[in-house]
Amino acid sequence: MPELQRLRPDHAPAVLAFEAANRAFFAASIPDRGDAFFAGYPPRHEALLAEQAAGTCHFHVLVAEDTGEVLGRFNLMDATAGTAELGFRLAEKATGRGLATTTVHQLFDLCRTRYGLTALRARAAVRNTASRGVLSRTGFVETGEAVMLNGEAGVGFVRVLGAADGLGAGHGPRA
Repeated sequence: MPELQRLRPDHAPAVLAFEAANRAFFAASIPDRGDAFFAGYPPRHEALLAEQAAGTCHFHVLVAEDTGEVLGRFNLMDATAGTAELGFRLAEKATGRGLATTTVHQLFDLCRTRYGLTALRARAAVRNTASRGVLSRTGFVETGEAVMLNGEAGVGFVRVLGAADGLGAGHGPRA
């Protein structure tokens, strides 16, 4: 079973490899990051670690236990006043197995016990049915807010966290 790990300096090469290997797959459902993202990744990784050290963001990677390969990224951004925005992406070869849903449930426990968060926001492109499905399965509800993601139409979501969240993938979503 893949392991959810807090982002560390030594993850940089594996994260960049993950992003490059899945670039076309991601671009089919979300706006592309652009060439500058890939060319300038090492300083970006350092900046992410600085945000994490400041407590404003909490970045995670889902790592294959046998190879150490990054299979996904699960980020809690702009953490303030008990809320944060969830963003995630999963490698093409890791889709269809419930890993995103399971990992989002794992994050709920970290949100409560480690990060002091009581609610999460999320956004997904209208055309990104996979992410919208994960959000729905994990108890996020649409806010009705129309959002733009790099110039593309999206949908806003919210999820209030309760004491029973994060007890494992076997429990159903809670609103």
